[in-house]
Amino acid sequence: MAEAAALLLRPRRGPADPAPVNAESYFSAAEIDRARAFRRPQLALFGGMLAVQGAVLGAFVRRPPRIGAALSGAALSTALSVAPLPLAAIARRRAMNVGLVTQSWGGWAGDVGKSLAIGAVEGAAAGAGATALVRRLPRAWWLAGSGAVVAVGAAFAYAGPVLLAPLFNRFTDLPEGPVRSDVVSLAEQAGVDVGRILEVDGSRRTTMANAYVTGLGHTKRVVLYDTLLRDFSRAETRLVVAHELAHVRHRDVPRFLLYMALVAPPAAFAVAQLVGPSPSLPLLLAGSAAVAAPIGLAGNGLSRAIEVRCDTEAVAATGDAEAFVDFHRRIALKNLADPDPPRWQQLLLGTHPTTVERIALALATGRSPEGS
Repeated sequence: MAEAAALLLRPRRGPADPAPVNAESYFSAAEIDRARAFRRPQLALFGGMLAVQGAVLGAFVRRPPRIGAALSGAALSTALSVAPLPLAAIARRRAMNVGLVTQSWGGWAGDVGKSLAIGAVEGAAAGAGATALVRRLPRAWWLAGSGAVVAVGAAFAYAGPVLLAPLFNRFTDLPEGPVRSDVVSLAEQAGVDVGRILEVDGSRRTTMANAYVTGLGHTKRVVLYDTLLRDFSRAETRLVVAHELAHVRHRDVPRFLLYMALVAPPAAFAVAQLVGPSPSLPLLLAGSAAVAAPIGLAGNGLSRAIEVRCDTEAVAATGDAEAFVDFHRRIALKNLADPDPPRWQQLLLGTHPTTVERIALALATGRSPEGS
């Protein structure tokens, strides 16, 4: 069902046929080796964190806590977040050693504390709600639960940018200037209402650059990292903006909410079949995690297809394939990204095309009649 939903929501129009590209044509052997020497241990640490969380969840399943549903949900959330922190600290230290992290350990500890508090509140609410549904609707809790999951997802998509994100970063309206003029011009060209155009102080935590679209309705916004605005040329920033505006134009945030709405009922039914009647809260969470994993693979495939479309439209809108190639080479170096990761890794974890795939796409789009 997840694959069917992803197929239904995939962009109908395919991109130009990519030209074959080798990572060695755009990156030196030393650059590739440095990225992989950093990323591969980070991936192993990430796998270790998942394993630790799995062990903690297994312990809760074997011995569910004998406390109220809300307290149980809060305890589960807190334990699953605290247990992998030592491995997360190791990964953070490695990122600091290569210059990707700028935040102090004290600042990180403050962020962890805020995340734990928010997670505990969310866990308590989810635990109380899930337990109540299982008790009151022993045969149909999965159907009501799927509706609740979609409703909560939509609420977070709408309110998260204005209630949660400001707890961790400072967002300011992008000041008048060339970049804002480019955003307005590209938005008019694309025929979209861009909402707010914000700059976020990403540099308080990292040297990496990024941009994203978030929010729904009145909370819709395009967010640009200050590192992007500081470290990249105007032409490169225009391409990033054009890419993000393509997300706005095609309503990709609502698209993923629709994906969730299509997948949630069969997923919840699968969980119900897996955990049986009257499951404990930890068992319900374990079953949900087991079902969510393959659904995530289908969602990642949908995300990659959407990103390809946005890349294609960004190159076509700006007519600057060369700047697109330069940008993705530079940002891969800046973020220490592996430009050509193993196929299995991309299929399991990739939400965006790889760097070499994006370069190949830009070259093909730039040569096509639409991109020329």
